[in-house]
Amino acid sequence: MQESYLALVRFLLPEGMLNYFELSKIVEAIPGLHIYLEEKNVPPTEYKDQKLESKGFLPEIYIQDFPIRNQRVTLCIKRRRWEIKDTGAIVNRDWNIVQQGTRMTKEFADFLKGLY
Repeated sequence: MQESYLALVRFLLPEGMLNYFELSKIVEAIPGLHIYLEEKNVPPTEYKDQKLESKGFLPEIYIQDFPIRNQRVTLCIKRRRWEIKDTGAIVNRDWNIVQQGTRMTKEFADFLKGLY
């Protein structure tokens, strides 16, 4: 993705979002804008002592964000999942833990958890 898009998107997204997600594409839709984000392949810190392997993504979630110039903005987010090699258990990032260490709002963390 071009650096110029990243600079603009950094202002549009919640603070700290690009620490965990990569911008994959931006699509003009009717009506509005769809911003596609994929969680980076950086295992959660709570599993740092275990061997993890990325196992793709959870189903994509869609979040209505603040409109821009009266156009709807939708964040299309793909959260990653990992397998713990020793046990075969599938895990994903605990957004409550992330929310405590960043400026991400609890409501946005809940969106990412799929609970909101």
